[in-house]
Amino acid sequence: MKKRRILGIAAAASMLLTACGGATDGPGDGATTGGGDTTTAQGEDVTLRWWHNSNTGDGKDYYDKVAADFEAANPGVTIEVSAMQHEDMLTKLEAAWQSGDVPEVYMERGGGELVDKVEVGLVKDLTDLVPETIETVGGSAAGWQVDGRTYALPFSIGVVGFWYNTELFEQAGIEGTPETMADLYDAVDKLKAAGIEPISVGAGSKWPAAHYWYYFALRQCSAEVIDTATTTLDFSDPCFIRAGESLQELVAAEPFNAGFLTTEAQSGPTSASGLLATGKVAMELAGHWEPGVMQGLTEDGTGLGDATGWFPFPAVDGGEGDPSFPLGGGDAWGVPETAPQQAVDFVEYLLSDEIQQGFAELDMGLPTNPNATEFVQDEALAALLEVRDSAERVQLYLDTAFGTSVGGAMNDEIALVFAGQSSPQGIVDAIQQAADAEK
Repeated sequence: MKKRRILGIAAAASMLLTACGGATDGPGDGATTGGGDTTTAQGEDVTLRWWHNSNTGDGKDYYDKVAADFEAANPGVTIEVSAMQHEDMLTKLEAAWQSGDVPEVYMERGGGELVDKVEVGLVKDLTDLVPETIETVGGSAAGWQVDGRTYALPFSIGVVGFWYNTELFEQAGIEGTPETMADLYDAVDKLKAAGIEPISVGAGSKWPAAHYWYYFALRQCSAEVIDTATTTLDFSDPCFIRAGESLQELVAAEPFNAGFLTTEAQSGPTSASGLLATGKVAMELAGHWEPGVMQGLTEDGTGLGDATGWFPFPAVDGGEGDPSFPLGGGDAWGVPETAPQQAVDFVEYLLSDEIQQGFAELDMGLPTNPNATEFVQDEALAALLEVRDSAERVQLYLDTAFGTSVGGAMNDEIALVFAGQSSPQGIVDAIQQAADAEK
């Protein structure tokens, strides 16, 4: 057990488990839902707070309608929807867990972060509550299972790669897409020669920059080394240093947008996603969410439209990792242990055929319900489904896999490398120091 991290949220567990998990108007006579003293009868008035990050465009409108439809079908249930920018949501969720006042339905990323919550009893075990839904999503649930029990329901799982503007690539004379880092550097040179900024990165938000080191680690290190590091938090293998050296080489090539160190990830037209959406840069390393985000950042709501392209992160010469393994992960709906049964009902509704189909039709992500995948409209996203479903391994985002404390220290130090203020060894030292404090 990672003692310090567990102790850090144990106090929140005590607060949360003694709190009432939903606003009710008087004592209920319904069955206990597993949330400490929380007993909420069906039909009894209850308010559910729902936090999500579909905060722009059609996605936000769709989720507002989903909440309203559920309220209409479930008299007495009120859903307070909070649509937030991704980084804001993560920050507020962290504070909510520490204070013991977590929304009744929230986005759970899984990995080491979820294990910590499970160990101190903060999240509801859904295994016996929604068995049919768990069966529907099948193997997608694995990332949110601990000791064979399911603690959240994944609604979107995808992979990270380069989204690019096909028209700008053509304008720069780039044929095909980069398969190796040498190919990527060649594309960068051609784009610069054509007066086009090659790549946007939201280094001001840190995690988009960190994805580059994650990918270099995945390319430089074997899957066995990554798995061992995840379980032991030992980062002594030299491949992690080589990952940092690959990152330094990329930064030195100056492929990124002007002001990238303070550029935000997704908020507004000057964000990394906004620059790609409006044709100011040629490409961005991002996940399956990118088409939906870009649609919300353009006036016509179409993002790049027909000019949208995608290619996987290139192979690294001499790397020990399998270049066919993508980095990725997804989002799941979680329910705190104290939440009432209606929260579980709502999460199950969110994974239904109807809601996942609407999610797919709006290109909000890559649905996990197999009855919805055929409704994905965007050709690039549909291609991503094939990549996801055919991949022998999808490596979970490393900050999620390693847990909050280690992941935070890692992302901070990677951002310093982008700023020229740290080194490959500095990244490993920062990660190991944070990991040792966890043991």
